Amino acid sequence: MKPIIDLNTFASGALAEKVNIELQKALDNIADPNTDHKKARKVTVSITLKANEKRNLANVIVDTKSTLVPAVGVETELIIDYTPDGKITGAELKSGIPGQAFISDNGEILDDKGKPLPAEEPVNQKVVQFK
Repeated sequence: MKPIIDLNTFASGALAEKVNIELQKALDNIADPNTDHKKARKVTVSITLKANEKRNLANVIVDTKSTLVPAVGVETELIIDYTPDGKITGAELKSGIPGQAFISDNGEILDDKGKPLPAEEPVNQKVVQFK
C-alpha cells in the first residue's frame, strides 16, 4: 500500500523540521545534568484536519510539542533569626552547623553565614625564656 503522504515532505518539509526541533529539545534535556535522567521525555505530533463544506478540501494544521523534565531542585538551609529591631530575617547556612565557623576555599575564616570573621587582636604577652 502506497502511503497517502510523505511525512518528510509534508507541508513543504515543515512537519519533519518541527519534529526535529522538538527532538533536539528532548535530547538537550536528556543531556542536562540538572535533570532526572530516569524520567521519560516525550515528543508529540498533532495533525488536525478540518474539512470544508463540500468535503473536497481539508485545512491541515501540523503541530509538535515536547514534554521535558524540569531541572531538579537545589537544597540549602536557612538560619532564621531576628534583627536588632525584632524583625524576622534569614541567611543561608554556609558552614553546615549553625554557629560554626569554617575556612573558605581561599583560606579565609568565615562565620556560619559565609561572612568574614574579624581578625583577632594580637595579645601582648611577655615571653618567658627558660634556661
